Amino acid sequence: MDSPTYGTVGTDAALQIRPVSLGGSRLSRAVQSGTAGREWYAERPTSAAQWSAHARAVRESLRGTDWLTALAPAFAATGLAAERLAMAAAGGVVVTTGQQPGLFGGPTYTWSKAMSALAFANELEQATGMPVAPVFWAATDDADWMEAAVTYVATAKGLLRATLSGPATEGVAMADVALGDLRQARGALAAGCGSTAHQSVLDTVDAAYVPHATIGAAYVQLLRAMLEPMGIAVLDAAHPAFRQHADSFLRQALRAAPAVQEALRIRVREIQAAGFAPQVEVVDGLSLVFHSRLESQGDEVNRVRERVPVESAVGVAREAEAGSLGANVLLRPVMERALLPTVCYLAGPGEYAYFAQVSPVARALQLAEPVAAPRWACELVETDMLARLESLGLDDASLRDPHAAEQQVARGHLDESVSDTMERLRVTLDTQVRALRESLTGDGAPVAQEVVQGLARDLGHRLDRFERRLVAGVKRRETVALRDVAALRAALRPNGQSPERVLNIVPLLARYGPDLLTAMCTAAGPHARALVSGTADRA
Repeated sequence: MDSPTYGTVGTDAALQIRPVSLGGSRLSRAVQSGTAGREWYAERPTSAAQWSAHARAVRESLRGTDWLTALAPAFAATGLAAERLAMAAAGGVVVTTGQQPGLFGGPTYTWSKAMSALAFANELEQATGMPVAPVFWAATDDADWMEAAVTYVATAKGLLRATLSGPATEGVAMADVALGDLRQARGALAAGCGSTAHQSVLDTVDAAYVPHATIGAAYVQLLRAMLEPMGIAVLDAAHPAFRQHADSFLRQALRAAPAVQEALRIRVREIQAAGFAPQVEVVDGLSLVFHSRLESQGDEVNRVRERVPVESAVGVAREAEAGSLGANVLLRPVMERALLPTVCYLAGPGEYAYFAQVSPVARALQLAEPVAAPRWACELVETDMLARLESLGLDDASLRDPHAAEQQVARGHLDESVSDTMERLRVTLDTQVRALRESLTGDGAPVAQEVVQGLARDLGHRLDRFERRLVAGVKRRETVALRDVAALRAALRPNGQSPERVLNIVPLLARYGPDLLTAMCTAAGPHARALVSGTADRA
């Protein structure tokens, strides 16, 4: 937990914003550092002049297309977000990022992505003199119910899981799945919020998350309420206006399905030959396009989406109803670049890795290759948690281990005389066993050396077991200290991971207010400037 602090929020700097490395798979980390894979990515500009030239080329590629009028209902942008979109449509470009729906907005990285895109759009606009609008792509057409139905909050008692009651769906877009009973999920969120100074944040959440709303619609409403005042437009990818606008692109992708699949096979072999695993598995015989159809599921009729087989792709391209097609993750960036003047996509670690498989898709379709850059990442740390961590003598490594922190705290609460006696007993045991081994050497020894070694092991195991019982007794007695450990692990290393990847941000927004997002954008500024100047890690 020793990353530099680039921002603080709240009275007496009660919350710290700590930039951290993006992390990810071996492939993602290698590409971020520039040690591998540069040839698999569209070249990213490395100076203000290069960004200006790239932005002009992107803008010119969509000249004559009124993309904003066609997509206006899918954006439904208001205020500053609408103003920036209009300026970009008139003579500029957009910077994009995105995420599939998550319960109550999902993990903190949803918001890190948005602030990363805003900071980069601001820096790029200043460097190029061209209007640049930040766009958040809400992938409400995604069908991952489990990711959309679960989120986590840190409480004084530890990590708490908030979840929708279900039932779980399969193959159904989150735009078509109702939230249903929210009592358990909302109760867990309230437990994570505790006493709040900014009730308006929870009012905004409650206005979006109502039982009759769909998971996708609630997600979009919350994002728009929080992001549009900052100038970030939110695109609803499942909106009929978007589906209609993307229809011709998706039919083109179906007609080119054999060429796309062959290009992907070649790239997968290249990635594997370089010693890496591809981020996205390429399934032989399946195109990158989904086709939705109505299907009875129990008492309900749902729109279920399935990947179109390559062998039937041309027929589906010819016969599918308008608006019934969708893109998978490898096709989506190419579609985004084709439909919007996207100068760059700010990618998470997994996304950055799978962009290695995106460029061959664009080439097979004879379309522009989308440019990607690693997003900014951070951890939001409340300073009282750091003080408690220090008071218990713990560190980041002990919190990552599922048991180390508890053992360390329990041992620390052992009576000093007991600890000293146990240590002397171990030293004495080791000394006496060594003396016994030396006295039982030679051909005339009554027992073999293996017997002595077995005795040493048995005595050591008994001593270890006795110490574990001592520690367990201390654990039962020191409930307050161990409760602190549970709270610390939940806040700082939930599930052994970075809190950005696990924890919901709503409790922190309720405590510190929407200014937290502004502070995050400011903290993302150095990363954005490094991307513009070309000094950031790059592919």
